[in-house]
Amino acid sequence: MQQANNEQMLQSLMNNIQSSGLKQKLIFTFLMIALFRFGAQLPIFGINNEAFMALAQGNNIIGFLDLFSGGALGKVSIFALGIGPYITSSIIMQLLAVIIPPLERLQKEDGEAGRRKIQQLTRLFTVVVALLQSLVFVLLLSKLPGTVIHGLNPLLFYTGSLVALTAGAVFVMWIGELITEKGIGNGASLIIFVGIIAGIPLYTQRTATLVSQDPALQLGLVVLLAIFIAATIFIIILHDAVRKVPIVSARRQVGNKVYGGQNSNIPFKLNPGGVMPIIFAIAILLFPSTILSLLTQMQINNPAVKSALEMINSFLSPSSISYYIIYFLLIVALTFFYASIIPSMQPKEIADNLKKYGSAIPGVKPGKPTADKLDEILTRLMFIGAISLGIIAMVPTVASGVSGITTMQGLGATSLIIMVGVALDFINRIKTHMLAKNYETFLK
Repeated sequence: MQQANNEQMLQSLMNNIQSSGLKQKLIFTFLMIALFRFGAQLPIFGINNEAFMALAQGNNIIGFLDLFSGGALGKVSIFALGIGPYITSSIIMQLLAVIIPPLERLQKEDGEAGRRKIQQLTRLFTVVVALLQSLVFVLLLSKLPGTVIHGLNPLLFYTGSLVALTAGAVFVMWIGELITEKGIGNGASLIIFVGIIAGIPLYTQRTATLVSQDPALQLGLVVLLAIFIAATIFIIILHDAVRKVPIVSARRQVGNKVYGGQNSNIPFKLNPGGVMPIIFAIAILLFPSTILSLLTQMQINNPAVKSALEMINSFLSPSSISYYIIYFLLIVALTFFYASIIPSMQPKEIADNLKKYGSAIPGVKPGKPTADKLDEILTRLMFIGAISLGIIAMVPTVASGVSGITTMQGLGATSLIIMVGVALDFINRIKTHMLAKNYETFLK
């Protein structure tokens, strides 16, 4: 009997997925991801991959860049830059929209047409960022001994590599936008998610080799896994936590009927930005590292300038304490920034809408007092969420120091936050899509 009920529920679910068009969206999403993974295996011409991987192993900056490229950077593939240039361009455009009035008008007042123009500017800027990062990467490759195959025409190598890497970054951007538009989930986040998942077997193999060579680290591995599990649980709680602000609607009598007077609430998420503050923080930190890498490749004869560049480079290195302090502060600042541009997190607009529909927070007057109260609630909420997100980001360093195992740093809290956040967002979008289709069917 139980088996028959389970089969009936499974059949009902499959029929629902088929009728809602979700199946086609899922298939399209998986095909785009497969296309990205295929491109990540195609190396650019003239590179000795094994020599590069041997030299790059243990390089923190390359490791972080490899996170955005889905493992393509380690293989020196045509998708080596990954989704990084697009994310960097999106961050810069969002920041410029805050300080440049014409861009702010495009974003807020011109509606869909304005957003399309900003999106077009973001795409153009992505090409510029991709070209700059391609130049840095190719110069780095040419400086690493044994990486470039001997005897290649330098002009052909530089030109071909720059074109291939820039075109690859633009193609990855196109894949991400197609997934967002025609598939399920945020395309850029899913590409990063897939890249992290693809790296898990490598991290597992390195850790198993390390533990087998030193049995004393077995207890450290147990501690490390316990910390990761606890961090995952905390990330899920942080992702789903909400602050419900009670709302009371005024009673209105129309004829013999009374409307309103019902209690409801406005749910505000503790972490409205999800994984985006983490992704933005990494992208912002990697941008000056990219510029510094380019400058250090140049022949600088001035010892003072060269020393200053090396000092700044070490200051921003992921292996330094200063990096994690800046990382923490960036996450806190970007959490507030991201919340400030979300329409559902604007106190004044929410207060105006409540006043318009005759609703209010109990004990608070409509209008400006309501806006001030909401601003106070949201500020406290964002502070707790931002600090919690920043603390989680410090978990990899703490876990590695406590356990003595450094082979899992690539799969740290940053990767966990992205994986858990993207997975939960993906599931929620599927639920929302199916629920919306059910309502459409009901209304028909």
